[in-house]
Amino acid sequence: MAFKTDLSRVHGLGAAGEGAHHWWMQRISSVALVPLTLLFVFPFGRALGSGYEALIATYSNFFHALVAVLFFLVGFWHLAQGAQVVIEDYVPHKPTRIALLMLNTLICGALAVAGTLAVATILFRA
Repeated sequence: MAFKTDLSRVHGLGAAGEGAHHWWMQRISSVALVPLTLLFVFPFGRALGSGYEALIATYSNFFHALVAVLFFLVGFWHLAQGAQVVIEDYVPHKPTRIALLMLNTLICGALAVAGTLAVATILFRA
């Protein structure tokens, strides 16, 4: 027989025991996206209207390429976390929920890898 109150048994735990961790990871990724978005958008915006050569010249710079890769990885990780919460909260049928969670992970992972490979291709060909 345990001598714990109901509150002490569930303190800090979600339904699966990892709700607080997921919440913190989402906050950390959103804070990381603030400077990454600014550092990604300004060089991209400058090169956007200038043609193909300007875009290649921008992402041939190691710093701009690194920022772009970090932006893609953190951005798609944050997107996957947010979509996971929506799927878990609003899809009641368990097999459908599991399929959508797997699809969410695959799509976000594939987009992150595609963005990373695109930037790496530009960086290492130049």
